[in-house]
Amino acid sequence: MSSNSETPKKHVLYPSANQTNKSPPKQGHHLPKVTLPKVHTSHIQSASQHQYYSLRWNNYQNNLTDMFHELLNSEKFVDVTLACEHNSLKCHKVVLSACSTFFQKLLMDNPCKHPIIIMPPEVAFADLQFIIEFVYRGEIDVSEAELQVS
Repeated sequence: MSSNSETPKKHVLYPSANQTNKSPPKQGHHLPKVTLPKVHTSHIQSASQHQYYSLRWNNYQNNLTDMFHELLNSEKFVDVTLACEHNSLKCHKVVLSACSTFFQKLLMDNPCKHPIIIMPPEVAFADLQFIIEFVYRGEIDVSEAELQVS
């Protein structure tokens, strides 16, 4: 870059066809875009004058939340089962552990490949479903009647 006043160049990257074994994305396809704006190198140069780039995934948080919810609904890559009231939910250890110290400790204390966790009898299955949806989505809609303070 010859001048600090140049507009940063932006690049959009997609996985190549040979990386994904699929054809390149078609117009209108909804693949996540990765924008790579070039950073003005005069602002962040090291002693050896290397250029650095800022990598940004547009709507990262929304995409991640949507993908977690899709993985939960499709039961892809599940590695833990939560059971109560003769029902069960298949989930992901990493998501449960990241969002709950209760699950993190429980899973660390029981390092099975695919544990089945029997929830305490006071946990209703409907409440467990609400908790898991909240963990995966970060929000949930519940009626006032469903909110009980013990």
